[in-house]
Amino acid sequence: MVPLMDYPAPVGLLSAAGDLSMPFSNTVKYCILGISVTLLLLALGILAWQAFRCCTQTQTTYTRKDTVNSELLYSEEKSRTAGNFSGAPSTRVEEVSTEVRRLSRCLSQASFPSSGFSQADRDMGEQANIKNVVNGSLRFSIYYDQLQSQLVVTVLQVEGLLEHSQMRSLQPFVNLRLMWAGSEVVELDDCTDEKGEGTASVLWTVLQEWRTRIVKGSCNPLYGDQFSCILQEDKELHHINLRMEVRDFDKFSRHTVLGEVRVALGQLNISYPLQLQEDLKIPQKDLVGEVLLSLKILPTSQRLEVGLLKVKTGPTEICSDAVLYARISVQCNQSKLRYQKTSAVARCLVTVFNEVLMFSLPEFPLEQCKILVYVYETHTTKKSTKHLIGQLTVGKEKSSEDNHWNLMMRSIRQPIAKWHGLLM
Repeated sequence: MVPLMDYPAPVGLLSAAGDLSMPFSNTVKYCILGISVTLLLLALGILAWQAFRCCTQTQTTYTRKDTVNSELLYSEEKSRTAGNFSGAPSTRVEEVSTEVRRLSRCLSQASFPSSGFSQADRDMGEQANIKNVVNGSLRFSIYYDQLQSQLVVTVLQVEGLLEHSQMRSLQPFVNLRLMWAGSEVVELDDCTDEKGEGTASVLWTVLQEWRTRIVKGSCNPLYGDQFSCILQEDKELHHINLRMEVRDFDKFSRHTVLGEVRVALGQLNISYPLQLQEDLKIPQKDLVGEVLLSLKILPTSQRLEVGLLKVKTGPTEICSDAVLYARISVQCNQSKLRYQKTSAVARCLVTVFNEVLMFSLPEFPLEQCKILVYVYETHTTKKSTKHLIGQLTVGKEKSSEDNHWNLMMRSIRQPIAKWHGLLM
């Protein structure tokens, strides 16, 4: 066992420790003590405030949770009560408009005799309605001045037109032709238009052609356009007809004929201004010339040769710079081939072309084939637009075929020439 021994500290060190004291006065010491107590009280206040705030936030949280739960319960009850009536109003409007369009389609399909028509058949039916159903009337005035041998025609107004398309508004204008019927009567076996309807065999000559201004967006357009011309002595009035066509303007020159009015000047007393109003009628074609056409088919190479030999027109005043050319196109089995043009030839009573154009046919057999020939007049010395003289159609339909086409199919690899009427 190790004994513990106490050693007494030195007497000098104890006396030195008792003499230690802070080198501050009593005032400074009391100030430091007061600051310390103040900081302690501030810390205790902050601690108490934080504790109070913590307790208050806890109570608020519980209260909000209860409120949210009650709102969720209320919303669930409201959704059960509302059911399917909580959709947006715009959705309902779209559904109604869709239903209206569906019903309109059903009604349009019901107007046809059979419900098995395709979209192409319906489009053809609409076009047929536009061509066959004519509405409106034309108001105009005619006056013939016997002293000056001058005929004055004034187009006043077109009334009662109907818009056939909802996509765009009408842009009507009136095209006028002053036509003279010569004594020549043409005997043709098949003088038919594009529909296969027969036309008169009298050869007409276009003396003058005018056109009114275009009135946009009106079904009752007002014109007031006046036209005049000098009639020659040999052109008697009872041989002259005035043909006025109301057309809907198209910027691609595919004007739609809305109807026409024909007036025989020899049946009217126009020695004084006479104002008339006639109902529009279904347009009819007039014979304005003849075309000698040659056809030859080559079944091995699947080609069709179309030869334009001669073009004969009625007697008229022919300008020295007037030339004719033809535009020929072929449509086979619902496919349209690229059109071809002939060269321009100086116009005369019988214009000789003697040109053959070659077309490659798409496939055999040919269930449907149409040859379209358009004859135009233009001028070489001055800049002018082309003017359509007339047109003709030769070919084969699904149910019928043209006589010229039948002769061509019987004489394979042999050209068959035949006269055809040029219609306007």
